[in-house]
Amino acid sequence: MIRSLRTGAVTVAALAASLAMTACGGDDADKDSGADSAASATPGNGDNGSGDSAGSGAVDAAALEGTWVGLTDGKNVTVSVSARKVALVADQSVCQGDVKDMGGEPMLALKCTGGSTDRTMGAIDSVDGSKLVLSWDGGVKDTLTKADPGKLPSGMPSLPGLGDLPEVPEVPAP
Repeated sequence: MIRSLRTGAVTVAALAASLAMTACGGDDADKDSGADSAASATPGNGDNGSGDSAGSGAVDAAALEGTWVGLTDGKNVTVSVSARKVALVADQSVCQGDVKDMGGEPMLALKCTGGSTDRTMGAIDSVDGSKLVLSWDGGVKDTLTKADPGKLPSGMPSLPGLGDLPEVPEVPAP
Protein backbone atom coordinates (compact mmCIF):
# COMPACT_ATOMS: atom_id res chain seq x y z
CA MET A 1 0.00 0.00 0.00
CA ILE A 2 2.86 2.38 0.82
CA ARG A 3 4.38 1.73 -2.62
CA SER A 4 1.13 2.60 -4.44
CA LEU A 5 0.79 5.74 -2.32
CA ARG A 6 4.36 6.74 -3.20
CA THR A 7 3.74 6.01 -6.89
CA GLY A 8 0.51 8.03 -6.79
CA ALA A 9 2.25 10.91 -5.06
CA VAL A 10 5.07 10.93 -7.64
CA THR A 11 2.51 10.85 -10.46
CA VAL A 12 0.52 13.74 -8.98
CA ALA A 13 3.69 15.78 -8.37
CA ALA A 14 4.95 15.17 -11.89
CA LEU A 15 1.55 16.02 -13.39
CA ALA A 16 1.44 19.25 -11.37
CA ALA A 17 4.98 20.10 -12.51
CA SER A 18 4.15 19.41 -16.14
CA LEU A 19 0.98 21.51 -15.94
CA ALA A 20 2.93 24.31 -14.27
CA MET A 21 5.61 24.08 -16.96
CA THR A 22 2.95 24.43 -19.66
CA ALA A 23 1.03 27.21 -17.90
CA CYS A 24 4.13 29.25 -17.06
CA GLY A 25 5.72 28.85 -20.48
CA GLY A 26 2.64 29.81 -22.47
CA ASP A 27 3.80 33.28 -23.50
CA ASP A 28 7.32 32.15 -24.45
CA ALA A 29 5.99 29.11 -26.30
CA ASP A 30 3.67 31.32 -28.33
CA LYS A 31 6.59 33.61 -29.28
CA ASP A 32 8.84 30.68 -30.19
CA SER A 33 6.24 28.59 -32.03
CA GLY A 34 6.72 30.50 -35.27
CA ALA A 35 10.45 29.83 -35.27
CA ASP A 36 9.93 26.19 -34.32
CA SER A 37 7.34 25.77 -37.05
CA ALA A 38 9.65 27.18 -39.70
CA ALA A 39 12.59 25.11 -38.48
CA SER A 40 10.69 21.84 -38.29
CA ALA A 41 8.50 22.05 -41.37
CA THR A 42 9.74 20.40 -44.53
CA PRO A 43 9.52 22.75 -47.53
CA GLY A 44 6.69 21.82 -49.83
CA ASN A 45 5.22 19.30 -47.41
CA GLY A 46 1.64 20.46 -47.81
CA ASP A 47 1.25 21.61 -44.19
CA ASN A 48 -2.41 22.34 -43.63
CA GLY A 49 -1.89 24.28 -40.37
CA SER A 50 -3.53 21.64 -38.15
CA GLY A 51 -0.24 20.02 -37.15
CA ASP A 52 -0.84 17.15 -39.54
CA SER A 53 0.51 17.55 -43.05
CA ALA A 54 -1.57 16.53 -45.98
CA GLY A 55 -0.25 13.56 -47.88
CA SER A 56 3.34 13.29 -46.63
CA GLY A 57 2.64 12.36 -42.99
CA ALA A 58 5.11 15.06 -41.78
CA VAL A 59 4.29 16.63 -38.43
CA ASP A 60 4.87 20.23 -37.33
CA ALA A 61 6.69 20.24 -33.97
CA ALA A 62 4.71 23.32 -32.83
CA ALA A 63 1.53 21.20 -32.87
CA LEU A 64 2.98 19.15 -29.97
CA GLU A 65 2.98 22.14 -27.57
CA GLY A 66 0.86 21.62 -24.47
CA THR A 67 -0.01 18.87 -22.03
CA TRP A 68 -1.43 15.57 -23.26
CA VAL A 69 -3.05 12.95 -21.01
CA GLY A 70 -4.52 9.49 -21.37
CA LEU A 71 -4.54 5.88 -20.29
CA THR A 72 -2.37 3.14 -21.79
CA ASP A 73 -3.05 -0.36 -20.51
CA GLY A 74 -5.14 1.21 -17.72
CA LYS A 75 -2.26 3.40 -16.48
CA ASN A 76 -1.99 7.20 -16.56
CA VAL A 77 0.29 8.75 -19.16
CA THR A 78 1.06 12.48 -19.22
CA VAL A 79 3.26 14.19 -21.80
CA SER A 80 4.00 17.90 -21.59
CA VAL A 81 5.82 19.79 -24.36
CA SER A 82 6.98 23.39 -24.07
CA ALA A 83 9.59 25.12 -26.23
CA ARG A 84 10.72 21.72 -27.61
CA LYS A 85 11.34 20.39 -24.06
CA VAL A 86 9.41 17.26 -23.04
CA ALA A 87 8.36 15.88 -19.66
CA LEU A 88 6.64 12.48 -19.45
CA VAL A 89 5.09 10.59 -16.55
CA ALA A 90 3.92 7.05 -17.29
CA ASP A 91 3.37 4.12 -14.96
CA GLN A 92 6.35 4.39 -12.58
CA SER A 93 8.63 6.31 -14.95
CA VAL A 94 9.44 9.99 -15.02
CA CYS A 95 11.22 11.04 -18.20
CA GLN A 96 12.50 14.25 -19.73
CA GLY A 97 14.10 15.22 -22.98
CA ASP A 98 13.62 17.13 -26.20
CA VAL A 99 11.73 17.21 -29.47
CA LYS A 100 14.47 16.28 -31.97
CA ASP A 101 14.48 16.64 -35.74
CA MET A 102 15.20 13.16 -37.10
CA GLY A 103 15.40 13.13 -40.87
CA GLY A 104 12.82 15.90 -41.25
CA GLU A 105 10.41 14.36 -38.74
CA PRO A 106 10.12 15.50 -35.12
CA MET A 107 10.57 12.73 -32.54
CA LEU A 108 10.59 12.66 -28.74
CA ALA A 109 14.02 11.71 -27.34
CA LEU A 110 13.82 11.07 -23.58
CA LYS A 111 15.87 9.79 -20.65
CA CYS A 112 13.92 8.14 -17.84
CA THR A 113 14.61 7.72 -14.15
CA GLY A 114 15.02 4.18 -12.92
CA GLY A 115 16.45 2.95 -16.21
CA SER A 116 13.10 2.48 -17.98
CA THR A 117 13.46 2.13 -21.75
CA ASP A 118 9.80 1.74 -22.78
CA ARG A 119 9.47 5.39 -23.74
CA THR A 120 12.88 6.77 -24.72
CA MET A 121 12.40 7.41 -28.47
CA GLY A 122 8.90 8.24 -29.68
CA ALA A 123 7.56 8.74 -33.17
CA ILE A 124 4.53 10.96 -33.70
CA ASP A 125 1.97 8.89 -35.57
CA SER A 126 -0.54 11.76 -35.64
CA VAL A 127 -1.35 15.01 -33.90
CA ASP A 128 -4.18 17.48 -34.23
CA GLY A 129 -5.62 20.09 -31.89
CA SER A 130 -7.05 17.50 -29.49
CA LYS A 131 -5.40 14.09 -30.04
CA LEU A 132 -1.78 12.87 -30.06
CA VAL A 133 -0.72 9.32 -30.98
CA LEU A 134 2.85 8.27 -30.12
CA SER A 135 4.64 5.01 -30.98
CA TRP A 136 7.66 4.27 -28.79
CA ASP A 137 10.70 2.17 -29.72
CA GLY A 138 9.96 0.05 -26.62
CA GLY A 139 6.77 -1.17 -28.35
CA VAL A 140 4.29 0.98 -26.40
CA LYS A 141 1.68 3.07 -28.24
CA ASP A 142 0.01 6.00 -26.43
CA THR A 143 -3.16 7.75 -27.56
CA LEU A 144 -3.51 11.00 -25.62
CA THR A 145 -5.90 13.94 -25.53
CA LYS A 146 -4.92 17.56 -24.99
CA ALA A 147 -5.49 18.93 -21.48
CA ASP A 148 -6.93 22.40 -21.04
CA PRO A 149 -4.14 24.81 -19.98
CA GLY A 150 -4.20 25.55 -16.25
CA LYS A 151 -6.79 22.86 -15.47
CA LEU A 152 -6.37 19.34 -14.19
CA PRO A 153 -7.55 16.70 -16.67
CA SER A 154 -10.91 15.02 -16.12
CA GLY A 155 -11.75 11.34 -16.41
CA MET A 156 -8.50 10.11 -14.88
CA PRO A 157 -8.49 7.51 -12.09
CA SER A 158 -8.15 8.93 -8.62
CA LEU A 159 -5.66 8.01 -5.93
CA PRO A 160 -6.78 5.28 -3.52
CA GLY A 161 -8.31 6.27 -0.19
CA LEU A 162 -5.82 7.02 2.55
CA GLY A 163 -7.88 5.71 5.51
CA ASP A 164 -6.08 2.36 5.85
CA LEU A 165 -2.50 3.67 6.16
CA PRO A 166 -0.59 2.68 9.29
CA GLU A 167 0.22 5.33 11.85
CA VAL A 168 3.66 6.86 11.23
CA PRO A 169 5.78 6.90 14.39
CA GLU A 170 7.34 10.17 15.49
CA VAL A 171 11.03 10.62 14.90
CA PRO A 172 12.91 11.52 18.06
CA ALA A 173 14.64 14.89 18.03
CA PRO A 174 18.44 14.73 17.62
